[in-house]
Parts: sequence; structure tokens; C-alpha cells
Amino acid sequence: MDQVDHIYNGMPAKHLGAEGWRKPWSGPNGGACVEVMKLSDGRVALRQSTDPDGPALIYTPLEIEKFIQGAKAGAADFLLTRTEPNLTTSAGTAAERRAA
Repeated sequence: MDQVDHIYNGMPAKHLGAEGWRKPWSGPNGGACVEVMKLSDGRVALRQSTDPDGPALIYTPLEIEKFIQGAKAGAADFLLTRTEPNLTTSAGTAAERRAA
């Protein structure tokens, strides 16, 4: 998986290897999605699936945790290109999560 001497933000994702990448956010978008890999030291690498040899963004476990918590709380809703008022998760709608 990540048997390279030095892992750094912006490094070519291909240097992290081809195995271990996952697409947790894939959808009906023609195959363009974010891929993630959990590194052996706990950090997380992200890359664009349409550019697997391009740069990898490397995040600490705390950075990923805070991002996911914020997204679940609705902090990233402004990034949505369309709003779906009936879109819910097990935690309710984004507005309900923010109100809680």
C-alpha cells in the first residue's frame, strides 16, 4: 500500500500504489468521484478518480474526523449544486441536524 519513503501532501497518487483505494462517495456521476486510502500511519489520502496519477491530498485522522463531523452537521451544504429538501439521513435533514 504506502511503502514509500516520504508521504506528503500533493505527492503523485500513483506513488501510493494502485491497491487500497476506495470510492465511498461514488454515485451516478459518470465515474468521476473522490477516492480515499487509509495509510498505515492513520492518515488518509484522497485523489480524483478521473486522475489516479494526479496529486494526492494527505489528511491527518483529526482533520478527516472534523471534516466528516462538519459535513454530517450540514456545514458543507453550501457546496451542493442543487437542494433536495426531502433528502434525509438517519440523523434527519441537514436543517434538523443543525437545529439539534
